[in-house]
Amino acid sequence: MKAIQIVGYKKSGKTSLALELAAALKARGLAVSAAKFTHNPSLDKADTDTDRLAAHCRAVAAFTPAESAVFWSGPRFLHDVLPLLDADVLVVEGGKELAFLPRVLVLRDPSEAAALQPGLALATFGEVGASGLPHLRDVEELADLALSRGFLLPGLNCGACGEPSCAEMAARIVAGNAAPADCQAVREAMRVTVGGVPLAMNPFVERILAAGIKAMLAQLKGFAPGRVEIGLDA
Repeated sequence: MKAIQIVGYKKSGKTSLALELAAALKARGLAVSAAKFTHNPSLDKADTDTDRLAAHCRAVAAFTPAESAVFWSGPRFLHDVLPLLDADVLVVEGGKELAFLPRVLVLRDPSEAAALQPGLALATFGEVGASGLPHLRDVEELADLALSRGFLLPGLNCGACGEPSCAEMAARIVAGNAAPADCQAVREAMRVTVGGVPLAMNPFVERILAAGIKAMLAQLKGFAPGRVEIGLDA
């Protein structure tokens, strides 16, 4: 899955840009999903049925003839819901604190860039630019950028890549000094997918799981060294 994040302060135009980018990517025949981060305490309007049910439930699923939604009573990590966001491209709006995917800055003033982790920025977009960053004004150019340079790291901060955090690794990828494939948390040696989405694990957990699975399979008749494939419908 390609992913790109649009960040900026309130009334900077990031929501409008997210809408335009999603529309442009969809027009190219791509499946697009979006994740929106907000500082509002609730995602649902007060005094609705889902709001009243959420007061007593860990999670509430809502269905209409046109759409479906799930409301959890507590926060969730973005990667926890990725299996539900089946798409070619993920457009993330907001979430300034996320530091494991590339971002596009939407600024009201050039000075705002310094507080928005410009080391993770592929470009700025709109009327205001920032020194040292490419500046885009056309959403089709932004769509090209998302497809050519978008990525999503697992956010484990495991250090297996040699960097102290995924933020440092993401900054290296944005700078062109590394590639998403250099992440050691999603490797071909042991690849686990849930709903088609790779499940990240640090190398220590990978070794533990791999050793346990191999040890159990070794007790079965017909086992021989080689590539192991296991399918499981959760």
